Amino acid sequence: MQSFIENLDLPKILEKALENGGDYADIFIEVSQPTSVTLEDNKIERFVSGKDMGAGVRVIFGEKTAYAYSNEISEKSLLELASVVNKAVNPVRGKTSNGVKGYKRNAVFNLRKKNPKTDFKIERYPLDIDTDKKAEIAIRANRVARAIDKRVRQVIATYGDRIQQVWIANSEGDLVEDLRVYTLATVHVVTADGDIIQTGYEPIGGLIGFEIFDSFPIENVAEIATKRALMMLEAKRAPGGLMPVVISSDAGGTMIHEAIGHGLEADLAQQGLSVYSNKIGETIASSMITVVDDATLPNKRGSFRFDDEGVESERTVLVKNGVLKNYMYDRLTAMKDGKRSTGNGRRESYHKRPIPRMTNTLIEPGEKEPSEILRSVDKGLFVKKMGGGQVNTVNGDFVFEVNECYLIENGKIGDPVRGATLTGNGPKILKMIDMIGNDLGFSIGTCGKDGQGVPVSDAMPTLRIPEIIVGGKV
Repeated sequence: MQSFIENLDLPKILEKALENGGDYADIFIEVSQPTSVTLEDNKIERFVSGKDMGAGVRVIFGEKTAYAYSNEISEKSLLELASVVNKAVNPVRGKTSNGVKGYKRNAVFNLRKKNPKTDFKIERYPLDIDTDKKAEIAIRANRVARAIDKRVRQVIATYGDRIQQVWIANSEGDLVEDLRVYTLATVHVVTADGDIIQTGYEPIGGLIGFEIFDSFPIENVAEIATKRALMMLEAKRAPGGLMPVVISSDAGGTMIHEAIGHGLEADLAQQGLSVYSNKIGETIASSMITVVDDATLPNKRGSFRFDDEGVESERTVLVKNGVLKNYMYDRLTAMKDGKRSTGNGRRESYHKRPIPRMTNTLIEPGEKEPSEILRSVDKGLFVKKMGGGQVNTVNGDFVFEVNECYLIENGKIGDPVRGATLTGNGPKILKMIDMIGNDLGFSIGTCGKDGQGVPVSDAMPTLRIPEIIVGGKV
């Protein structure tokens, strides 16, 4: 793979991209090798593996971006891409349209390789694992799930890995390389008893190798998903109305991801599409709340050494003790605000341009014991696992499904209930939170935005919302 870089005159390509001026140019080169296994109806339905490679060239001029890509990695192809994007730039004389000094024609770039400060240990590379062992992950999950109870009607078990190698060179003189190793497994179980049908779902994954199954055996994952689906068969309908809710750290950070995370991505904030637009320095949450986006966390699904613009990963404090401190920036949005990128420029692949995206987003733990938080509620709802949700980033209103929850009775976990939803307004709920646990639990996913999906994780401690609308049986 390294020969791709060694045989390319990257400075020449950057010079071509900036021939008509512009504020910034970069080259993104990617080689990706994905593998996926899907088991359904007691048999392997799909086993897909392959390789995708390509490159893109981008120019930022003023507040605009020109981007072109190809699946051919050669100097000839990249020069053609550079020629395409430079034609989109209006010729400049001294300064570009946003007041940033432009690069002169035939400028010389001296690229220097940047070494990452953050690194991640991979013990068992998926490329070194036999395909039979990958398929066995799904087969074992199916076997365990179906053996638990005869009411299990369907099991969908998946295994996936992806080796992504990227190189990024830019007109600031940086040359970076990142190797990202993703491993993922999911178990989805459908149970039925008469007319009642329920589902259970459990994923594991991260920027990690096949060793993930040493810490999280697939049998345990299958058991969790199955027992969740079986428990929901016997659960009564959740009560509806206004009530206190305790959200367990086991629920993961879905709520923080949706209720505040997207609203702190700089492009949405700059376009006025976020309830948090123009609120830097203002109190937007309880003084107990500190929100961080951190791509340096060891082996988490949203981690990396460099983002997709060659900016080193970092820990960005977004909210400190309830006060909004920062947005998540890529290079373009940072230039617009006169800031520096926070390393949140991400893209799904070389087919796409980078945009501001979350990585690993979390509420930092507090000081309360989770058991103390539970005891503080006489009657309410205990959320063990969140589901999907919808959020209007403009006004902060959200609706979340709950996949596993229980009644709270006299400060203790009571009977399981099903069909609950949580409805509220992000800024209002964040200001209402009055107890924060000293624990922290992660959830994983693939976050979609502007037609692009990127791997992320979210985390939250156990916390108490003293009053929120629970949708259920009224």
